[in-house]
Amino acid sequence: MKDGTPVRVRAEVTGTVQGVGFRPFVHALATQLGLAGQVGNHGAGVWMEVEGPPAAVDDFLTRLSAEAPPLARIGAVTVTPLSATGAPADFTIVASRSGGAATLVPPDVATCEDCLRELADPADRRYRHPFITCTQCGPRFTIVTALPYDRPRTTMAEFRMCAACQREYRDPTDRRFHAQPVCCPDCGPQLSLVDAEGKPLPGEPLAAAVARLRAGQIVAIKGLGGYHLACLATDPAAVATLRDRKHRPAKPFAVMVPDLATARTLAHPTPADEALLTDPRRPVVLLPRRNGSRLAEPVAPGLREVGVLLPYTPLHHLLVTEVAAPLVMTSGNRSGEPILHRDEDALAGLASVADAFLTHDRPIHAPADDSVARTVRGRPLLLRRSRGYVPEPLTVPWRFPRPVLACGADLKNTFALAQGYEVICSAHIGDLADHPTFQSYPAAIAHLTRLTGCTPQVLAHDLHPEYHSTRYALAQQDVDLVGVQHHHAHIAACLADNRHTGPVIGVALDGTGYGTDGTLWGGELLVADLATFTRVGHLTPVPLPGGETAIRQPWRMAVSYLHAACPDGTPEELPLLRRHPDWPAVRRLASTGLAPLTSSAGRLCDAVAALLGVREEISYEGQAAIELEQRTDPTVQDGYRLPVTDSRPLRLSGPELFRQVLDDLQRGTPVPVIAARFHHGLVDGLAQACQRVRERTGLATVALSGGVFQNQLLLTGLRDRLTAAGFRVLTHRDVPPNDGGICVGQAVVAAAGEREPPAEV
Repeated sequence: MKDGTPVRVRAEVTGTVQGVGFRPFVHALATQLGLAGQVGNHGAGVWMEVEGPPAAVDDFLTRLSAEAPPLARIGAVTVTPLSATGAPADFTIVASRSGGAATLVPPDVATCEDCLRELADPADRRYRHPFITCTQCGPRFTIVTALPYDRPRTTMAEFRMCAACQREYRDPTDRRFHAQPVCCPDCGPQLSLVDAEGKPLPGEPLAAAVARLRAGQIVAIKGLGGYHLACLATDPAAVATLRDRKHRPAKPFAVMVPDLATARTLAHPTPADEALLTDPRRPVVLLPRRNGSRLAEPVAPGLREVGVLLPYTPLHHLLVTEVAAPLVMTSGNRSGEPILHRDEDALAGLASVADAFLTHDRPIHAPADDSVARTVRGRPLLLRRSRGYVPEPLTVPWRFPRPVLACGADLKNTFALAQGYEVICSAHIGDLADHPTFQSYPAAIAHLTRLTGCTPQVLAHDLHPEYHSTRYALAQQDVDLVGVQHHHAHIAACLADNRHTGPVIGVALDGTGYGTDGTLWGGELLVADLATFTRVGHLTPVPLPGGETAIRQPWRMAVSYLHAACPDGTPEELPLLRRHPDWPAVRRLASTGLAPLTSSAGRLCDAVAALLGVREEISYEGQAAIELEQRTDPTVQDGYRLPVTDSRPLRLSGPELFRQVLDDLQRGTPVPVIAARFHHGLVDGLAQACQRVRERTGLATVALSGGVFQNQLLLTGLRDRLTAAGFRVLTHRDVPPNDGGICVGQAVVAAAGEREPPAEV
């Protein structure tokens, strides 16, 4: 073919390319280059055919990836030559087609700056429109019902566009060209303020809701992924009322503020924190709390941190601006249950909590809680990966031989679907031991399976036989089941998060996980790769007197550790024991051999917190350990000694560490000093154990995972110690270190077992 002779090609683009303005981008690029052809959606992504001079076609294909819209995430571009037709140089967007493997649905995106300018412009026809959106922002995952992503397959299907919106939707030069949720006050969803019976309350809905919030009332607000419960974060009585009605006595609330300037009056955000706060995914960001701020103490009782988020929908922007005060914005649910997203369920479930409901008539199809993150040494660390991030995939450098469903853990449950080179995690599900949460679990799996086109052939699950996620897996038919040990999954999740195959020294610290010896692990050193692991060290196991009761009542763990640390007799004069006169029965239970054994680092932290009087009973997971970290004196640099026994596997003596805490307490040492020395001692002992493992194996890379590594003092302290000792240290970033990331580890372990036979470690 001579230079300049027209050519025609077909390009197939996969990845996150629907709902992000990709077809309008292709249309504009082809038109700019004078190319003929067409573009459209289908089940696998976006397809296009272009015809024109070879140089222009080559330029088009180069710029297709290089200049893609900001929200697009291109997986692959497949180009097929076609016969030129000599068609006129016009380019069109054609109707979507179904069929093929499913594309990736984009996450929900915070309102963009262009839409915010229109929202605040009295001359704009969308002035103060609570549902303003365009191709670069707005609802996506939470409103999609099926693919390809077009308006009829979203919960906007029932809203017929007016003539003005249709003109924008069809105009290739308009920012709303083929923006599926596009609407305006004349044709879009409408706000309403109702009582628990669904009856309208007087006044313009937004203004009336603002007035109620200012008056100290609690308002349930329908957001992107579900309902929130809101009240003035500066009103102690309102916050206390919300806590009482929601049966949430202590777990901290998130606070929504209109802008960074307000955030700076409540907390001390770093530049990295501010970048995370303003990210289009808009997570709740944990920040150091500013002394003397306007926040009511019950927002985050006893904590030096507060979770802050900026508005991410037009409704939120209007609300926080007009209230002109920080708002508590917490999930609309009963304590421990999934976020409520259906109007009828919210009215019934929150009737005893909310004084009014600010709602609207656009359905939420897929519920999604707010994501939660923090920064550690300038790097983001996700603690809950949900709204704004889901279903964005995690790409790994190895291929899954067969599609996998990883069922996750029971606490902080998420599940994952894996195929090709990608792992797609669900939104936060919650605690599967809660019946309504477990009821929602199969439906969430079915929905994400439909959207991804992933038909699992392998189901990966935890080894714990009583986990609800395990029971779900065992009940499925026509699939291969793979059991994955809990802490191996933690380390594998960290490996996947770092695109690393291992082997590594894995330090897995959490509450509890079922071990291969039938005990409850949680303070583990593993030598692990994606396929196999060997337990090479652990905290000394101690009894868990009362099982689950000891988790809810950390004072029982303190008695257990006292029994282990004081073989010559428990010091009965301790204030802790005087407050719990039934402690002898707990000690007897710990000494009988009937209580299950645990090597849990989380339970050791609980025991120390209880002994020091920081927290003896908890109302939410990890409360004692969190409050213990918050009490540490940052000026203290010395630590206790955590002895490491040179055995196989290594044993790290938690009872001896606990004994030193007890000795300092009896000497009258201040609690913040003891708390700091305990943390430093745990870090020193773990670093020493890693060095022993390196001497035995030659491994010099360490992966840190498990819920205990949400503790900044332990995470940064151990990372610094190991780095100084010449180790490469892998930590989490995009996958939560807690049980919310377990599903990723399960998926990659199940696949690794199929790619190659298990290797000896």
